[in-house]
Amino acid sequence: QLQLVESGGGLVQPGGSLRLSCTASGFALNAYAIGWFRQAPGKEREGVSCIGSAGDSTKYADSVKGRFTISRDNAKNMVYLQMNSLKPEDTGVYYCATDKARGLWTIVAATLKPSSYDNWGQGTQVTVSS
Repeated sequence: QLQLVESGGGLVQPGGSLRLSCTASGFALNAYAIGWFRQAPGKEREGVSCIGSAGDSTKYADSVKGRFTISRDNAKNMVYLQMNSLKPEDTGVYYCATDKARGLWTIVAATLKPSSYDNWGQGTQVTVSS
């Protein structure tokens, strides 16, 4: 079974930064569009950002535009989420996953709906608090 592994979470003060990483166990990420999601306690999982397999197309939720940047390094089999100007409402468990569209993915049809993704990782906790 394909599995993604997230890392880089932690406790940070409001206004601070964190960089999350996502890698794959046993398979190459370069064939997949990847999405980042988060889930706060008592809330549904929500999409944060996604990136195409080549890394040249990205999409962001309105709540993180201008603060978060998604990127990838296919040579290192890694996808990143740089998070700046963090707010307490960014707190949650962050997950990465592969888009089910596979080779049919396009930025025009890209979605941040969790139901459109699979091969979820275990998540990494991000806590923004003073």
